[in-house]
Amino acid sequence: MSRHVKIAGAVAVAALLATACSQGSATRGTTADAGGKVTLRYFTFSAAPDHVKDLAAIEQAFEKENPDVDVVVETAPFDQYFTKLQTSIAGGTAPDTFELNYENFVTYASAGSLLDLGTVAGDVDTSAYAPESLNAFKRDGKQYALPASFSTVVLFYNKDLFDKAGVPVPTADWTWQDEQAAAEKLTDRKKGVYGDFQPVQFFEFYKTLKQAGGAFLTPDGKKSAFNSPQGVKAATWLVSKVGKTMPTEAEIGGTADYDTNLFKSGKLAMWHNGIWQFAGLKDVPFQWDVVVEPGDVSKASAVFHNAVAASSTTKHGKQAWAWARFLSASPVAATTRIRSSWELPPISDQQVLSGYLKDPKPANRQAVFDSLKSIALPPVIKRQQEMQDAVTKELSEAAAGRKSVQDALKAAATEVDALLG
Repeated sequence: MSRHVKIAGAVAVAALLATACSQGSATRGTTADAGGKVTLRYFTFSAAPDHVKDLAAIEQAFEKENPDVDVVVETAPFDQYFTKLQTSIAGGTAPDTFELNYENFVTYASAGSLLDLGTVAGDVDTSAYAPESLNAFKRDGKQYALPASFSTVVLFYNKDLFDKAGVPVPTADWTWQDEQAAAEKLTDRKKGVYGDFQPVQFFEFYKTLKQAGGAFLTPDGKKSAFNSPQGVKAATWLVSKVGKTMPTEAEIGGTADYDTNLFKSGKLAMWHNGIWQFAGLKDVPFQWDVVVEPGDVSKASAVFHNAVAASSTTKHGKQAWAWARFLSASPVAATTRIRSSWELPPISDQQVLSGYLKDPKPANRQAVFDSLKSIALPPVIKRQQEMQDAVTKELSEAAAGRKSVQDALKAAATEVDALLG
């Protein structure tokens, strides 16, 4: 699963969720069999395709401890997931529990689509969670989801390509200029080899904006702030790679997982992507490693949180809470995630997390923890998906040469300000 994809279509998230909430609290497809066993539906985007077996192992362990519950797992690719989730909520068929990323959490919590877990949890110890992760999924003092995993974006590199070209491999103190110089030396367009790949879209822009010393929103969150000299610098950094050290939009041709396949084929020297890619690279026929992403005036790494939430309309709140807690903080879930490189559990037990560093691929797993020293969290507004789409659309216009970077940022800022109201 790659997070570096644009969710298809501009879905009216808030409208769909508001419609669903107006339909009351009828049963949403949750059943109990003749023996009184509860069937609990769980919808996820992060398990497929690489971690379905890992999730099944966690599910089986939960059902062993909770024999009165049968968890039914449903999956969808990230680029289809939220469209399907929104449609199910609006249509009255919402799953009992489902995965949410940090960026979309505000929309669902604001619309009343999530169960306040405090109403069913009782006096339960939450010290197992890292406090910053737990607090990320609170709203108005209420815990609407439990953090299940986090991941960071790092710079992957093909060590064999660097060695063959006689170019020194990336280090933690690299800047944009170092990356650009290496990418130019490593690019051989005639052989289909590219020096770099960094998607020109919202998720990369807000991060590079912070690396350049800029801010996406004003301090009060009421207006955009990215149409600035720092914003121009960040957008130019992304756009300038297209057609030079990375493929053009036309060359990619809408191919799914183009960048993943390019790196796996040994034809991509550097790749900005997340640690969720580790598992899929275990058997590639070349040496590779990772490093904290280069910065400009400062370092800034994207950190993504995923959580487990329950539908406000579920009729099995206690079972939903039990499953959410098990999936997010149980020793079984934590060790399974670490063993399979399925992102990282947001737990406070450093001894458990230390096991992550023992895996030899990639060798520099310490970069994952080093990237947490300077975090770039995504800006979040109620109309999140529309904001992401607007920024990506305008950056794509600049990348394709249909607009200047300045005009693209001006248009994106106008659209974002309108969404902020």
